[in-house]
Amino acid sequence: MSKKRGNLFIISAPSGAGKTTLVKTLLEMVPSLFLSISHTTREKRPHETDGIHYHLVDKTKFLSLASSDRFLEYAEVFGNYYGTSKSWVEKYLVEGKDIILEIDWQGAIQVKKQIQNTINIFILPPSYDTLQSRLLTRGDSDKAINNRMKGARNEIVHYNEYDFIVINDDFQTTMNHLKNIFVAMKQGYMQQKEFYDDFVADLLNDS
Repeated sequence: MSKKRGNLFIISAPSGAGKTTLVKTLLEMVPSLFLSISHTTREKRPHETDGIHYHLVDKTKFLSLASSDRFLEYAEVFGNYYGTSKSWVEKYLVEGKDIILEIDWQGAIQVKKQIQNTINIFILPPSYDTLQSRLLTRGDSDKAINNRMKGARNEIVHYNEYDFIVINDDFQTTMNHLKNIFVAMKQGYMQQKEFYDDFVADLLNDS
């Protein structure tokens, strides 16, 4: 009988919607989840550690990895590159581990073309003003904030390409909603079809 393959969860949101905090809390609530650490050419923020928050690489190294087909998905966002390691994701899925990818809608499209039965969640802010207020508290430059506000509109219009939509208004309510999605989908038949097909075949052979 084959081992249960892990589930691949994709979470997308416009900058400032609270995705990073939600995912961090979710990982603490559901220990069986693992976060894929992206490669990026973006400059390190004060609170970040290379290899924990991101794999920080220069543009030359990143493009070399991309040309060698080392990324499951990659994209240029606000002048910086972000990419997801193909080998790392596949290794964890085969081992039966559940993975979260924090990627934008462009990356989600690339991943869904390569991996079947991904579970896709989009986080929306309760309002545009709230989104702007959250960005102002992050310490980014005015230029970066303006760019992210413009990019938010382009990100939000793709919400209907996802399986689940969550509005991040009340934090605890949002966390409960997310946890329920993860727990329910972990038992989903389509995500575990190969396992259950083999299990039922063995069950019938034993009868």
